[in-house]
Amino acid sequence: MSHSPLTPDGSLFAEPEALKPLAERMRPRSLDEVVGQPRLVGAGKPLRRALEAGRVHSMVLWGPPGCGKTTLALLVARYADADFRAISAVMSGLPEVRKALAEAEGNFARGRRTVLFVDEVHRFNKAQQDAFLPHIERGVILFVGATTENPSFELNSALLSRCRVHVLEALSPDDIVQALRRALEDTERGLGGQELEVPDDALRLIAEAADGDVRRALTLLEIAAELADHTGSEPGRIDQATLEQVLADRTRRFDKGGEQFYDQISALHKSVRSSDPDAAVYWLCRMLDGGCDPLYLARRLTRMAVEDIGLAEPRAWRMALDAWDTYERLGSPEGELGLAQLAIWLAIAPKSNAAYTAYNQARAVVAQTGTLDVPMHLRNAPTRLMKGLGYGKGYQYDHDAEGGIALDQQLLPDALVGTEFYQPVDRGLEIKLREKLSALREARRKARGEG
Repeated sequence: MSHSPLTPDGSLFAEPEALKPLAERMRPRSLDEVVGQPRLVGAGKPLRRALEAGRVHSMVLWGPPGCGKTTLALLVARYADADFRAISAVMSGLPEVRKALAEAEGNFARGRRTVLFVDEVHRFNKAQQDAFLPHIERGVILFVGATTENPSFELNSALLSRCRVHVLEALSPDDIVQALRRALEDTERGLGGQELEVPDDALRLIAEAADGDVRRALTLLEIAAELADHTGSEPGRIDQATLEQVLADRTRRFDKGGEQFYDQISALHKSVRSSDPDAAVYWLCRMLDGGCDPLYLARRLTRMAVEDIGLAEPRAWRMALDAWDTYERLGSPEGELGLAQLAIWLAIAPKSNAAYTAYNQARAVVAQTGTLDVPMHLRNAPTRLMKGLGYGKGYQYDHDAEGGIALDQQLLPDALVGTEFYQPVDRGLEIKLREKLSALREARRKARGEG
């Protein structure tokens, strides 16, 4: 099979290899060079078999940065013996889209296929996404979209129905170490000609600092190679001091408005709910480390105190508000300690969603039953006319009743008498609340003649 020369921007002339970054020079040129993603391109996997047979389809590649989405798109074009055209949804608008589609139409008329790669496709609006549909249907283009966001939320259903979604995963440190070693040994495209000496533990540190992003790892290696200690005729060595300079600014994957953000706040909430303080403080620190607004975390922790702890430990509300206030008064970094203490305490505290459940059930009943009349004896009677109509007649003032409760007094509308929304759990303070409420409810049933 003959393969067309490829450049990421679709241009006719390739840049001099020496001017390209290491990550670009080491981009895999065949499926055998791809590291990671064994579920998609491992030996015998359906996608690999299809590519090797030249049977390609339009697809959306969903995965974190640096996991190989652009590389896979290039390989789709290579194995399909098709022209490659790339546009970025960040930099392009409809004019650029129309131009790329017009070029693809010309290729189609000459009997040649075009792989149109759209990076960050989720940034295109509905009209821009719709522009691809007829060209995909007619086979003018093999559409390959790349996104770091969940396609179910970010892409039109019409576009998704015409593409197969392939999920790529962040690369493991072992995968990244393999890519780094290949770059160090490759004399044609990599750093093999520099005879660098890099201990295994140094490669592992770079791989872990890259946080699943092979492109970032290769960039870090390239920077380290430039700073490597060259003494006389000895090979350059990437030592601990070099790595301290290169890895000084390590940041984790975190998209403040994207899926990883919501995955992590979900993990924090569920760790608190599952009474695991270690997991709770870990996810709190992950989000703070990623740049999450601490006041957002304070608000969400307060929500957890209300929703998941509730009346099993009412002090949770007060502690949540105090931690929130502490952060506003102290700021960063001291204020984060208050949030950490709150997360740990909420995780350890007894849990109950009984009040939350009662609230939701009561709301549902209100929506279903409409405007039920307030019983006459409970109605307000500020005027003589209203009193004459029976408003407030028969109302029993509880403080005058035996035990301070008028047990036989009806307080719900007629259609809902006997309905019980709140069911305390056998945890925390609600153990005592349950005992008292059970006794009260039994006494009310007897007073109504139901016992």
